[in-house]
Formats: sequence, structure tokens, C-alpha cells
Amino acid sequence: MNAPARGWTGEEIGDTEFPFNWELVDGVITPVPLNDWWHDRVRDSLATAVRPRAVRPLSVIGPVTLALDPGNWVRPDMTVYDASGLDVRTADTLPLRSVLLAVEVVVPATRSTDRFRKPAQYAGTGVPSYWRVERGEDDVPVVHEFRLDPEQGVYLPVTVHEGLLRTELPFPVEIDLKQLVEL
Repeated sequence: MNAPARGWTGEEIGDTEFPFNWELVDGVITPVPLNDWWHDRVRDSLATAVRPRAVRPLSVIGPVTLALDPGNWVRPDMTVYDASGLDVRTADTLPLRSVLLAVEVVVPATRSTDRFRKPAQYAGTGVPSYWRVERGEDDVPVVHEFRLDPEQGVYLPVTVHEGLLRTELPFPVEIDLKQLVEL
């Protein structure tokens, strides 16, 4: 499906069904690579571990579409958002104003996207925090935590969590990272 020279918009694509997962990148429908066991296990286990720690009206959801602008629709692996006044059951996308944290779990096929393009896009739209989860030694996840510098419009590194994820934002979280991959 070739994009027109000006690119597609999310509105034009609408409810089109594709036989693959996709994101819209600069107006181009881009297939999302299939994930491996490690990625899916970490994504799901992390969301399961973080969700009970969320204090209302904050909530946690797995992959959900964020419309960054008309030509860029992305699906972070996990998102923490403020559910105040939202009916997420009927929304096609999660409003950016409600997003507090975007999380990407890195695999080889998404390395440059998760390290460069997506963080720049999230920061450019004002998402306050970003976690990049990398595969560490013995498959134990390593979480790189970033916070938005609103004056510069970029993420600044906060810390790298190895072994234990302990942070206060968007709410207090303490997770043994090794447990995310244990069977």
C-alpha cells in the first residue's frame, strides 16, 4: 500500500484492517516486527507488576495507540495515563494530554526506533517520562529511566535500573526485574 506523496493520516486510515500490526510513521504505514518471547514476557510482566501500584486516577495499559500528530500514530509497549474524564473503552487513541509515561521494550528489530525516534517523538509531544527496557545479562531487563526537560523538549537520563526498578514517578514503584522473566 503506497502512501501518497503527502503521506497518510490516521483519519484517512480509520478502521482499515491490516493483516499485521502497524504504526504510522511520517504518513507511511509501517509494519511492526513480530516480537520474541522475551519482549512479550517483559512487556506483560512489567504491566502486571506496575498496574497494582497505580493510584487512581492513574492507570496502566499495554499497547495502545497514541496519535502524536495526524501522520504519526505509535503504540508504546506500556503506557501510564491519567484516566480522569476518559472513557478508554470507546476511544480509538489515548489522548496525549493524559499520558504520563511511555515504555518501550527493545528487541533487535526495534533498537533504533526505541532508542531514538520514539523518545524524540514522545518528548516532542510533552510526555513527561520515558522508560526504555533493554535485555541485560541472563535476560534480566535493564530499565533506562528518562524525564522530560520541558525547556529543551528532550528527555534527560535519570538513572539505569539493574536488578531492581525503584522510582517515584509517575508513582512509587519497586520491582525485582529478575522476576519479570522467571517462569
